Amino acid sequence: MSKKAQLVVEDRTLVVSNLDKVLYPKDGFTKGELIHYYIQIAPVLLPHLKDRPLTMKRYPDGVEGEFFYEKNCPSHRPTWVKTAKVWSEGNRRNMEYCLAQDLPTLVWAANLADIELHTSLSRKKDVARPTMMVFDLDPGAPADIVQCCRVGLWLREILQGMKLKSWAKTSGSKGLQVYVPLNTAASYDQTKELSHAIAEHLERAHPELVVSEMAKALRAGKIFVDWSQNDEHKTTISVYSLRAKEKPTASTPVTWEEVAENAKKKNARKLVFRCDQTLARVEKMGDLFEQVETLKQKLPKKWKL
Repeated sequence: MSKKAQLVVEDRTLVVSNLDKVLYPKDGFTKGELIHYYIQIAPVLLPHLKDRPLTMKRYPDGVEGEFFYEKNCPSHRPTWVKTAKVWSEGNRRNMEYCLAQDLPTLVWAANLADIELHTSLSRKKDVARPTMMVFDLDPGAPADIVQCCRVGLWLREILQGMKLKSWAKTSGSKGLQVYVPLNTAASYDQTKELSHAIAEHLERAHPELVVSEMAKALRAGKIFVDWSQNDEHKTTISVYSLRAKEKPTASTPVTWEEVAENAKKKNARKLVFRCDQTLARVEKMGDLFEQVETLKQKLPKKWKL
């Protein structure tokens, strides 16, 4: 039988259920702790979710159970949950995405066991224009985040040569992600073309470690520089989102100094952050990803690699 309780969040009263249900069996982390984490991290998380169509990745039976992606905002949502209509080519119709605009909505989603928060690279007012360009550095075993750091530093250097600043975060899983804030007039065709060219350049320069094609057969022991996330119809894991792994790790911003140190010292565990560690980092360092939402940068009109 579902155990229900009422939780007052700001000016909303929410019904939450099964707070003692274990969602991470190997860690003992419960749904109540999931909700508590998202409440604590909300001050830095919400600015990154605001106005971005949200795809929920729900785990009703925990991380070892079945999961499903929910693009259409549930019809049973509270009336105060905001939504955005986004045209879906695949479905040939408008999809009604949730918008996590405030803390009550974030808590409501967490109560649905929405462990992972996947967002668009665009905002609702213009879903055809990305506000950022993203590279997902995905290691193929036995490679790990140490090799991702090496590739991340090469990538940063290329971007600097184009006068583009970049920020890094852990994926919360195995890899590293590099974000290039734009917040100017740019199209997905432009970000996809440039990110693809950079990935291929890295592969030519470092064939022993880098691959730019998605085929899994090519990725053993290498870092796949995934440029294909730069697409209107794709989503990326939000900064500060939890991941559905053995432990409640979070996608956590890291400094380039930390990336360089990890590439040198080769300690993969140094860049894995449980959610309580992520909270402690925010308390100490603030939101390292703040400028990703605000910094205005223009893609180069001409570039040569």
